[in-house]
Amino acid sequence: MAEKFEIRWDRQLAATPREVWTAITERSDGWLWPIEFEPREGGTEHGLGGQPGTVTVWEPEQHFTTSSAEPDGTNELDYVLEPRNGGTYLRYTHRGVFATDFETNLDACKQHTDFYYHSLGEYVRHFAGRSATYVAADGPESSAQGGFAEMRRALGVPDGAAVGDTVRLTPEGMEPIDGVVDYATPVFLGVRSANALYRFYGRDHWGWPAGVAHHLYDGTDGKGWSQWLAGVFADGRMA
Repeated sequence: MAEKFEIRWDRQLAATPREVWTAITERSDGWLWPIEFEPREGGTEHGLGGQPGTVTVWEPEQHFTTSSAEPDGTNELDYVLEPRNGGTYLRYTHRGVFATDFETNLDACKQHTDFYYHSLGEYVRHFAGRSATYVAADGPESSAQGGFAEMRRALGVPDGAAVGDTVRLTPEGMEPIDGVVDYATPVFLGVRSANALYRFYGRDHWGWPAGVAHHLYDGTDGKGWSQWLAGVFADGRMA
């Protein structure tokens, strides 16, 4: 049976309301994925979910809400921005419906939300206003078992790598990447370099394929990541 959910994320961000507003409404490829909003109340949204949505609140640098009609009910994202202590306090609320596997989907949504909006904070602090190439790829079905651990080994990430550690990623077939760990949980890994946010998703935690989703600010196309994932899991290899 379908069940409603509500997820909140509140945090102080080291950026002005204008920078945060721009990141949410114009530069989502820099920290989430490409989404287009018609900039007005009643405007159309494309890219957030499976169906086009509608902008229901448009108060620049203060309040923004978008809602879409999904097969099992509405999906609503609400953002309230407040100038505070030289930065912006963001209150984000996600309301919607899960039709099946409520507890699994709720846990996945909560953990993804924390990672995505941490990435928003990293973007507005280090890369505000910069355009990004968004690169996303999922591993094969075999990566749904032990895929995250396999990706970490293939990247050369040390066991126990923690936020603040400097690391060198060594994906086969690409140049080494020097950066700092900005996010680390048993499920997700984030590495920030001078010109990118690299994001690694251990969705095998929920029985789904592991994957990557990166935000590149230096104009590179990032096409090698799909080939890298294919190589990591060649012949159905698992951790």
